[in-house]
Amino acid sequence: MPKLLTVAISLCLLSADSSAGARNDDELNRGGTNWPIFRGDTLADGVARSKLPNRPQLLWKHTVPGGAFEGTPAIVDGVVYIGDLDGTLFALRLKDGSEIWKYTIDGGFPASPAVRDSRVYIGDYDGGFHCIDAKTGEKQWFFETNAEISSCANFFQNTVLVGSQDATLYCLNALSGEVAWQLMLQDQIRCSPTIVDGRAFVAGCDGQLHIVNVEKGEAIASVPINSPTGVTPAVRGDFAYFGTEAGEMLSVNWKEAKVAWSFADNRRTQSIRSSPAVNKSVVVYGSRSKQIYALHPQTGKELWTFPTKRRVDSSPVIVGNRAFVGSSDGRLYALNLADGKKQWEYETGGGFTGSPAVADQRLVIANDDGVVYCFGSK
Repeated sequence: MPKLLTVAISLCLLSADSSAGARNDDELNRGGTNWPIFRGDTLADGVARSKLPNRPQLLWKHTVPGGAFEGTPAIVDGVVYIGDLDGTLFALRLKDGSEIWKYTIDGGFPASPAVRDSRVYIGDYDGGFHCIDAKTGEKQWFFETNAEISSCANFFQNTVLVGSQDATLYCLNALSGEVAWQLMLQDQIRCSPTIVDGRAFVAGCDGQLHIVNVEKGEAIASVPINSPTGVTPAVRGDFAYFGTEAGEMLSVNWKEAKVAWSFADNRRTQSIRSSPAVNKSVVVYGSRSKQIYALHPQTGKELWTFPTKRRVDSSPVIVGNRAFVGSSDGRLYALNLADGKKQWEYETGGGFTGSPAVADQRLVIANDDGVVYCFGSK
């Protein structure tokens, strides 16, 4: 059952320019035709504006022999961008999966790419952060951090923000790669920064949700969350939703910097590494308990669960009245948001850690067998 937590809060005054639901210009990039970053837009709510057919059909596959993917594709202007664990970033045509270019390094790309203004940004195993021309695949600049980058970047005005496992949130000039500011936390950053109204939300391995002034690079507040996490917060209105390694799903009122509710499944507590998707009616996420959960966004009440055969680290995407989510059992599921009943599935054989990207009436996802799948209507 959900319970109200008492939290110790390190809180400074929030500036008065905030307004619930306000978004920066990256929302305009989506509009149903693009999916430029890990969770679709800067709010990371995991809600697609594009539609999908009732029973999506496989349109194409792109196979990398011996390869493996953990990241989530970005889709911009009819091109799919995704990096593999062997160090190749691919640009593929959305219409048929044919290769446009590839960019290769010695390490690997566990992170998801982010795309803006004809540039692709992606981190690597060795702490490198790459800016690549989206048209040609040529490197524009390179920035080195001190540890692996597993999170996707996000954008604010003319800057790009990325967290590193060296415990630092970096804000770089998107054109030049020069450091605008950097903020060190107490432990690793594995989530993507979510950005709302000039604030960045970072749920850290130090067991805190950090709220950061993006223009100044200064901490505004922190909220204890009882456990480490690498989950990217999803924001809707005044609330940020994310899970933790302790198996709790939290709703944090970011304006008041306090926990609104938490939910833990005491029947089968396991870590949560799936970032939630949220709309006005439901919060959906997966768990290492082999379950997909739906909670009420205002109360945290459990609405339904759906069992899979293995852990669910992949993050759901809400498309209309359905949630699409991959599982380590090798299946991609479409579940009815109202009752959690399965409406469609596709079995690939390989497991999913990365998540769906949905744009232009197509869903793209890649698995640990090194295959990129594109679904839609023929």
